[in-house]
Amino acid sequence: MSLVRLKIKGISYSQTQNGAYALILNEVEGDRKLPIVIGAFEAQSIAIALEKEIKPPRPLTHDLFKNFSDRFDIVVKQVIIHKLVDGVFYSSIICEREKVEEIIDARTSDAIALALRFDAPIFTYKTILDKAGIFLKFSNKEKEEDNDDSILVDEILQEGETVEIESDAGGGYRELTIEELHKELDKAVANEDYEKAAKLRDEISKRN
Repeated sequence: MSLVRLKIKGISYSQTQNGAYALILNEVEGDRKLPIVIGAFEAQSIAIALEKEIKPPRPLTHDLFKNFSDRFDIVVKQVIIHKLVDGVFYSSIICEREKVEEIIDARTSDAIALALRFDAPIFTYKTILDKAGIFLKFSNKEKEEDNDDSILVDEILQEGETVEIESDAGGGYRELTIEELHKELDKAVANEDYEKAAKLRDEISKRN
């Protein structure tokens, strides 16, 4: 079976269902999206890995795994989303230590959080993308709106599709100045409120 490489398009928070996040993966050489529903902790961990400038004062679980692996010369080579059963995605982490390769079963959200930290590629099989992949088409007006992904998550959840999650960018912070945003970002990181920190970083990035 042929593998298809994926990249992370983003994470979006549902405006209608509390705690529902969607991780949106995009095929590298195509337009199909693979949405996967994940929990708040995993969404937060993935968002932090995507936001390189946010440095937690203490390691999160996935950071601890990365530090542990580095200490014992274990390298994550790639992640493969290899199965889809009853709306649940199953993944494998391909690791290597002293030229010996091992395959470890993992939840897709954990596997992707680790892939980001090891800068490892993410793949799925073409058959899975054919089954669960979707095409997204936006009007010009929708493309200009800030909450496209949040709207998308609600639509997917209403349709009963499988989805994982990202942060709702910019909401509630548009009235703050750049200086105030940076102060709030430092405060959020110090308090280990990484979901808020990711939103603040998104708003700062938009201003720049």
